[in-house]
Amino acid sequence: MTRALILAGGGLKVAFQAGVLQVWLDEAGLEFDVADASSGGVFNLALWCDGRSGTEIADTWRRTKPLDFFELNPLPWVSLSKLERFRRNVLRSTWQIDWNRVRTSGKNATFNIYDFSAQELRTKRPEEMTEDLLIAAVSLPIWFPPVELEGRAHIDAVYATDSNLEAAIRAGADDLWIIWTIPLEGTWRKGPVAQYFAAIENAAVWKLKDLLRRIDASNESIDRTGTGEFPHRVSYQLLSAPVPVPLHYVLVFSATRVQRAVQMGVEAARAWCDERGISHTPVRSTERPLAGDLSRLSFSESMGGAVGFGVADPERAWQATNGAELTLKVTVEIGGVASFLADPQHEAQLSGAVLSEALGGSLPIERGTFNLFVRDESGRLQIRYRAWFRDGAGSPLTLVGEKRVPQSPSAGMWTDTTMLFVRVLRGHVEADAADVEVVAAGTLRISPVGFLRQMFTFRAVDSRGPGARLVMRYLLFFGSTLARVYLAR
Repeated sequence: MTRALILAGGGLKVAFQAGVLQVWLDEAGLEFDVADASSGGVFNLALWCDGRSGTEIADTWRRTKPLDFFELNPLPWVSLSKLERFRRNVLRSTWQIDWNRVRTSGKNATFNIYDFSAQELRTKRPEEMTEDLLIAAVSLPIWFPPVELEGRAHIDAVYATDSNLEAAIRAGADDLWIIWTIPLEGTWRKGPVAQYFAAIENAAVWKLKDLLRRIDASNESIDRTGTGEFPHRVSYQLLSAPVPVPLHYVLVFSATRVQRAVQMGVEAARAWCDERGISHTPVRSTERPLAGDLSRLSFSESMGGAVGFGVADPERAWQATNGAELTLKVTVEIGGVASFLADPQHEAQLSGAVLSEALGGSLPIERGTFNLFVRDESGRLQIRYRAWFRDGAGSPLTLVGEKRVPQSPSAGMWTDTTMLFVRVLRGHVEADAADVEVVAAGTLRISPVGFLRQMFTFRAVDSRGPGARLVMRYLLFFGSTLARVYLAR
């Protein structure tokens, strides 16, 4: 079969796509005979044509600063942003694309660009590509000015196509592997910016679904009559993000978020390969931009409340015939703050004590983990706590807790983020254990005074600058995540 790599657009969300390429190209060793890219996907296609491995493409994004993409235009009636900063700081400095190498790569690939003056979609092969053409391929109206080439205005092709499957089929492909970053199910949001991108999603997703339906119909016709719309049967594989990629298409200000999107792509691709029996061997980043991160950040938290014995659901603790007070006093210790923020699991160490007279008094935590803003099976964010300790008689217990962000239904940001639903389990239980005995369950809370006290417990050590910078970085990540969750509701 002739396998094609389809790099669909998605603005800066294509950082996720780069993570997938690390797995497909390097860890699984997949080879592609044909490639096509539209909109933001042309970034990764250019890097592939420049001879980069999948891991090198992912690393290119890991060290990219998203602020370098945007530069306010003093002539906003032309566009909101200019392109000089992007050209200078991203293409030439950070990415260092060698256009001679692209043009002589010999890759069977197509870049999609829209010739607005002629009202025609243009596909350019690697041997035709230039820096100007690449910029034209991502010049989204309103945000960036069109690129004038040979007296004609050229812009992003997204309204015509965000995945030119037909170009790949014309190039001989009969097996399409599509990396898709735009949500396949829409959530309507208020405001002109959100609705601008909703229009793009509408055009892109409908075009993809329509093309896949046409391919299915053509295959059925070929099986039945020997001929179809396309010259041969075409199979396709679609890898889309399991949850929305946590990046805006254009308005991204944190390099950490870009790194998280890359890692999200790596993890999604590994799971995707596992589901299909495609063997892969994990590789480590060659760039390792977070290596040597010796920074440290810690803070303490105290939450108290009641638990009911003999109930498994924290929200039904009131049904228990026997209950008791329980307090959780912990210190969260983050080693390598940049790594912590970039890792989608956001895992840190937990120490402290569980205080409950019913369980035996003040019980030290032997081992514990803290995970900030990880997603459950429904895609909802959670803040998770897991603490291994022993009761007064020496029997092992595990406290597991979660803050639901948001709760369902939401009780408001303050309540959602200060209420911990806890269960006390029999034994030292790992995260993936099943059939565990629940000793007690209930809810713990932090008071407004306790929250204010917590703000004064932050401690940070950073060899590269003042520790206060790390505290602000953590709080900015925390606050911006909550803003995205609650302001979008």
